[in-house]
Amino acid sequence: MKIAILPGDGIGPEVMREALKVLEVVEKKTGKTFEKIFGHIGGEAIDKFGDPLPEETRRICMEADAIFLGSVGGPKWDNLPPEKRPEIGGLLALRKMLNLYANIRPIKVYRSLVSISPLKERVIEAGVDLVTVRELSYGVYYGKPRGIDEEKGFDTMIYDRKTVEYIARTAFEIARNRRKKVTSVDKANVLYSSMLWRKVVSEVAEDYPDVELSHMYVDNAAMQLILRPSQFDVILTTNMFGDILSDESAALPGSLGLLPSASFGDKNLYEPAGGSAPDIAGKNVANPIAQILSLAMMLEFSFGMVDEARKIEKAVEMVIEEGYRTRDIAEDPEKAVSTSQMGDLICKKLEEIW
Repeated sequence: MKIAILPGDGIGPEVMREALKVLEVVEKKTGKTFEKIFGHIGGEAIDKFGDPLPEETRRICMEADAIFLGSVGGPKWDNLPPEKRPEIGGLLALRKMLNLYANIRPIKVYRSLVSISPLKERVIEAGVDLVTVRELSYGVYYGKPRGIDEEKGFDTMIYDRKTVEYIARTAFEIARNRRKKVTSVDKANVLYSSMLWRKVVSEVAEDYPDVELSHMYVDNAAMQLILRPSQFDVILTTNMFGDILSDESAALPGSLGLLPSASFGDKNLYEPAGGSAPDIAGKNVANPIAQILSLAMMLEFSFGMVDEARKIEKAVEMVIEEGYRTRDIAEDPEKAVSTSQMGDLICKKLEEIW
């Protein structure tokens, strides 16, 4: 089992270090060993090699069973040409190389962190535990023709049956390991591509009689995420709608430092949902939980280690419930634990509950 590890920029190396400590606990408890191959990406790769995605990194990723990524980018490299910047020449180029077709973004609000959510407690306390499955390779971002002139700008949204069926099956398979409910989000009342989307998703649902399917227009879904987010289990949607809804839902827990993500393709990519936060890099105050939960997703989806993933998630939840907080989720920053302390606490808890 080979993992390409790309710590990246800003807080990336710090939070990656804590996630790898958790992986060491998993290795010790299971007796399984992962081959960890480190590579360079983003701004630090530019500084070392003049390339945000060096050829050696490309090779490492293509030979690995999964890619474990930190965050990339920062203002230091903003003046470079777009194709040379960490985000475009590094991260987006990596995603394209891996032919990623689905982005998986889980959102969970922990009971003891209800107070930091921007929503009222009576809305959040009902429980928020959902996953957005976003189609990542088609839709309006990639459709042709597209263009702009002095009088008009135009884009084309295209979906074909094969693409919709593929992403729908991904969502239904994920739902089978959760609460067995899929909400497919579209705009089938006005968009022809959404009409096809709804038709194909409904057909796929017939192969999953144990999973409940409902359909929702995207404008209503955006409203329902605020009014009653607890109703959602797995949200299945298009590239553009998923881009918007996943960012909206990311606000619910109150901190990006809690949010992992995965992208599926020729090789699966796992990374925290937040950015590189260069303003706090090197200060040992960043929240490593998103990176640690991304590790749990990697164990589950790339290596079939579902029980081990659940244990990591449980350890994280228990540490939070016991009152430990990094600065981003602490009501009193003076009482916050450091990045490394949070990692140690999660490792210790994982050892205890194994």
